[in-house]
Amino acid sequence: MHAADLVFTYDDARAAALIVDAISQEVDEIEGDRTTATVERDGREVRVDIDADDLVALRAGLNTWSTLVQVAERMVEAGA
Repeated sequence: MHAADLVFTYDDARAAALIVDAISQEVDEIEGDRTTATVERDGREVRVDIDADDLVALRAGLNTWSTLVQVAERMVEAGA
């Protein structure tokens, strides 16, 4: 098993909550049989934990979740 933890810190808890609300909807939708992920928030910090059966699946999970976070960040910055 391979794992990676992505941790993002925001200026305030509201921004972190918006990010979590946006990306946590995808947890059960994009998981495959080789990769799983969890999304959690603690105050201003958002954590995405990715577990994968192999390195290729881990890389795919990292790409997917980091892109989802980037899109959510742009939406928060735009005032959505």
